[in-house]
Amino acid sequence: MFRSVILAAAGSSRAERLVQRAPISRGVVNRFIAGSGLDDALRVTGELIGDGLAVTLDYLGEDTTTPADAEAARDEYLRLLDGLATAELTPAAEVSVKLSALGQAFDVERAEEYARAICVKATEAGTTVTLDMEDHTTTDSTLEVLARLREDFPTVGVALQAYLRRTEADCRELAGGGSRIRLCKGAYAEPESVAYQTRLDVDKSYVRCMNILMAGDGYPMIASHDPRVVAIAEDRAKWFDRSCDEFEFQMLYGVRPEEQRRLAKEGYTVRVYVPYGTQWYGYMMRRLAERPANLAFFARALRSRG
Repeated sequence: MFRSVILAAAGSSRAERLVQRAPISRGVVNRFIAGSGLDDALRVTGELIGDGLAVTLDYLGEDTTTPADAEAARDEYLRLLDGLATAELTPAAEVSVKLSALGQAFDVERAEEYARAICVKATEAGTTVTLDMEDHTTTDSTLEVLARLREDFPTVGVALQAYLRRTEADCRELAGGGSRIRLCKGAYAEPESVAYQTRLDVDKSYVRCMNILMAGDGYPMIASHDPRVVAIAEDRAKWFDRSCDEFEFQMLYGVRPEEQRRLAKEGYTVRVYVPYGTQWYGYMMRRLAERPANLAFFARALRSRG
């Protein structure tokens, strides 16, 4: 029920205005969002890489409704990749792209064209791209675009969401050599017909999907802050004879930073998902909905801040 309330608030413009005006919101944004602009993103990326962490950058913005906004999102990613290359932050830093930010909802061909331009720039910069996944109605379209992009850019990755009933099959389909799969739990309001509804069922699905990816020939990216999931991933990596450079952990910027550094010191690749931009509200609400325990992580992080 709590998750449903959060997701409902994520789509409410009134709730968004109230949250944005609340004094605590600035503290939350400063802790979990790199900043509003490119310079902020590059600064935070440099700090994280200096601490031995890898980074994936997300320019916040989705549900784009006009060609001009889609073009602006593309151009921001091109500037970002130029900035990463100039600052010599690649290949440790890559970018995460939502096709919806590039116009997927009204022009899939345009979104693919813009994603291809970003892939070209990423290759020039010495890094790669991961396609974010959104609600289940976009899954087929996103995977179709992924397949076409990977013909020319084989390192392009994609996120799969364990709460969707289809994801085990998608993992089997995509766990081939060279494939990069970010496995997350999922953060959108989905009907029972397509998604598991209880935390236990989602967790079980996550582990089943993890096993498929670890047993495959691709490169699993385990996106979770759950200590149980992290421990299971470490165990499964040993079971399937994967070395520390044959998979990675991914965690959100500002969430469990001590754990991120602990894993990195043990030799694992830990990639921090770093969002930046002004459209932070929907992102924050979905992270809370994805695992309501994140609210406790956020609260503790704010207390420790000072």
